[in-house]
Amino acid sequence: MRPNRRDLGRVFNDVPELYDRVRPGYPDELFADFVAITGTDESSSLLEVGCGTGQATRSLAALGCAVTAVEQGEEMAALARRRMAAFRNVEVETSAFEEWDERGARFDVLVAASSWHWVDPSIGWRRAHDVLRPGGWLALLGNVVVRRPGEPEVYAETADLHERFCPGNPGWGHPPLEDDVRATDSGWGLADAPAGLFGPTIVFWYPTVQRFDGDGFADLLRSTSLYRGLDRDVREPLLDAIAERIRTRMGDRAARRYLSVLRVGRRAD
Repeated sequence: MRPNRRDLGRVFNDVPELYDRVRPGYPDELFADFVAITGTDESSSLLEVGCGTGQATRSLAALGCAVTAVEQGEEMAALARRRMAAFRNVEVETSAFEEWDERGARFDVLVAASSWHWVDPSIGWRRAHDVLRPGGWLALLGNVVVRRPGEPEVYAETADLHERFCPGNPGWGHPPLEDDVRATDSGWGLADAPAGLFGPTIVFWYPTVQRFDGDGFADLLRSTSLYRGLDRDVREPLLDAIAERIRTRMGDRAARRYLSVLRVGRRAD
């Protein structure tokens, strides 16, 4: 069961340290392309929506621009503040973007890293347009789980366990093939902006991979919304069984392959 948007703070707020430790970040090449496209520099003002524990915020702060980061989960925001304490150019505010009081501020760039799908689209797209200055940029960052043909993949080795502990869950299934994901290189991804708000989208892909032992992979799944949405008495036995399967059938080594993605478009005036 997928948590609704209002549950986001609770779902990830329960495990901020775990989330910060195991979730994938974003490659340096992505931020280099982001700067080249948007022209972000020390004079820029940047709004980050749904900063989580500050994984992308760290790289944005290092650009030297003024960063206002908005995060709905209180514990996630508190951890982000601790992580960003060394940066005087970052302010973390606790709020949902839809309800956030921007106090009349306008920004050169709005960034959402693996968070835009949690924003109510009936509010978020228009609000993103309105808080940007004329000529400002919207940048959506993400990590898409993918697989390559013939490569060992955890779900293929654990499909029977998923069905045993939580049968019929529509979220279970193989990740898409990397080449198929690369073919989706237009627009904003799963949900496009309403017409007239943003110009053409520029899309870049970056292959990355994480490697875990069985317990580490279970922790990664424990930090994701699909598994956090399960009742604890279902989730924990399932994840224990997955960790054991990785140890016994995969040599206690499991890879999680991603395509990191940068989607950038300019505010339409």
